[in-house]
Amino acid sequence: MTLAIVLAADPAAGHLTEPGRPAGEPLTERLAAQWRGAGADDVRIAADLTELADLVAAATGPVLVSGADLVAHTAVLKHLATSPVGPTVALVLTDPPAPGQATVREERGQVVEVDAADASGVFGGALRVGPADLPALADAARRAAGAAPDAPDARLTDPASAPGVGAADGGPRNAVDRLVADLAARGTLIFAQRVRLLVAHRVGDEAQRAAAEAAVAAVDEDRAELKLSVKERDDFFTTFFVSTWSPYVTKAAARIGIGPTGVTMVSVAFAVAAAVLFGVGGRPALVAGAVLLYLGFVLDCVDGQLARYTRHFSAWGGWLDTMADRFKEYVVYAGLGFGATHAGFRYGWALALAAMTLQTVRHMTDTWYGALHDEAARRPKVVSADAGGIGGKLNAASTRVQADTGSVSYWLKRTVVFPIGERWALIAIAAALFGPLVALVAVLVWGALAFAYTGGLRTLRARWMRVPVMATVDAGLHRDDGLLARTLPTTRRPLLLAVLGALGAAGTLVWALLAVHGGGDLPVFVPVLALVLLLGAAQASRAPHDGSLDWLVPAALRAAEYLFAIAVGVAGRAPAWLIFGYVLVLTLHHYDLTARLEKRQSAPPLHAATLGWPGRSLLLAIGLIAGYASIALATLGAYLLVVFVASVVLAWVVLPARARGGVRSPG
Repeated sequence: MTLAIVLAADPAAGHLTEPGRPAGEPLTERLAAQWRGAGADDVRIAADLTELADLVAAATGPVLVSGADLVAHTAVLKHLATSPVGPTVALVLTDPPAPGQATVREERGQVVEVDAADASGVFGGALRVGPADLPALADAARRAAGAAPDAPDARLTDPASAPGVGAADGGPRNAVDRLVADLAARGTLIFAQRVRLLVAHRVGDEAQRAAAEAAVAAVDEDRAELKLSVKERDDFFTTFFVSTWSPYVTKAAARIGIGPTGVTMVSVAFAVAAAVLFGVGGRPALVAGAVLLYLGFVLDCVDGQLARYTRHFSAWGGWLDTMADRFKEYVVYAGLGFGATHAGFRYGWALALAAMTLQTVRHMTDTWYGALHDEAARRPKVVSADAGGIGGKLNAASTRVQADTGSVSYWLKRTVVFPIGERWALIAIAAALFGPLVALVAVLVWGALAFAYTGGLRTLRARWMRVPVMATVDAGLHRDDGLLARTLPTTRRPLLLAVLGALGAAGTLVWALLAVHGGGDLPVFVPVLALVLLLGAAQASRAPHDGSLDWLVPAALRAAEYLFAIAVGVAGRAPAWLIFGYVLVLTLHHYDLTARLEKRQSAPPLHAATLGWPGRSLLLAIGLIAGYASIALATLGAYLLVVFVASVVLAWVVLPARARGGVRSPG
């Protein structure tokens, strides 16, 4: 249950009136009604911070808090209440700060500092606090009211220096601003909710209130919400060839009652149909496949737009969207690989495998570099010794380019990294005009160049940031080590060992390709040596991953496992489609892990049953040496697929149903 509290303790609460109401009546009732319209289950008006602390202490779900000086569209409050970015979110405005209002500095969507010298906005007087942060909110309210017994750090023990006692300009701080300042001082992870197209202002007198009310009335709320369903910053192809008309599809879907999950499923069907047509070949089929692929991508954008427009967010929906995107893309690679092979090119499936492996390893680096950047944003700013070096210069240049939206350099930067819209557009155009082989080669060439570009720049910037991102998470879980890795002796240098494992697997694959091409067999010592290198990488499972480049470890391990599995299949002369299918199952398993990382969720329920990458590699090696590589790939792949499906059902159907006391499908 969501509780909303309007705090009537601010000076503005006592003298602002609403047109048509008796003089002197505060706006607290109006805000309370808006919170109900925004979806709050229970709405209370707290006379002071002590009463607010008591209400928070008794709450069991998210708590919405606002002062009584906020004039805004109800949609602004609804967006704050339903924001999917994190459990604790603060409204941030671009208005100039008034006396008593907290200014904030945000990076990567996080409020990283309150009353910063380089503030990027002003606190909007409203926030949503997740259940895990409610004790901190209650304590902050009691402290601000002068009744808190203990301070979270030494700086807060002095009432004169406690957050919220004095504003940055020396004046008294508004009550709700004291709360966000105290939460930020405790290190609470607070995300920022910006206001675009809609209106929200904090007002201090009748003239400001009248102006804010006029600004609210001048905006068509529903039209603004439809425009807001489109991402503020998207890639070039999506921005100019999809988002120009996809909102109309979003509006139609909302009117007829189709949910985001339904749109996702239709998008998957379109991608699968496109893959089949690419495999069939022939100009009409290739053109039809390209059209279906484009429409499938449009629907891929619509499902997110529909979720934002209707505010129907869920952990299930976010997970499904991530998994569906990868499945659709890799099924299309399979169709292209089959089509190229069917057209007479011997290595069509090999190109499809290479494209899938490259893209997955790229995504692993994307995930962990994003986590690295988020961690860096939350840490105090320290002047680096090489702030003027290449890493610092790259960081400053990237910041300037990102700020210059609409410039040629901005669009080049967003396009050169080969995002999903550009990938699907390239596949559709190349397949329709030149065929599956050219489409696969084009994806591989651009993908490899993009990987080299982003990998090089990110490595330099990561060394400059010096943030050990993997020291803050369960490294063993996201490495996907398993029981075998935990039983091996521990050694250090996880990145070096992971890279050596990947190089050993790559060398084994090259040797296997040469041996099979020459009509011979792969010597037994080659996969054994590669397996030794892999198990050497597994020995770093429990070692600290605190190096500035250890965020690359998961991607290196993914590359090592995939390349070794492909080498086993090639050496054992397994069918190409079987090798592709096995690696596809592995990618689904690993995307499940990264999707949960990005959504801040726990490990999959049956993660231990997946054996870990060292265990899976050992079983494949045994199968190859015994002469049953195809059977090993098919059996282990089927087993992993069953475990994956069972884990999905447990995570999203069975366990939530037990928690609710009933059985319902995820929505």
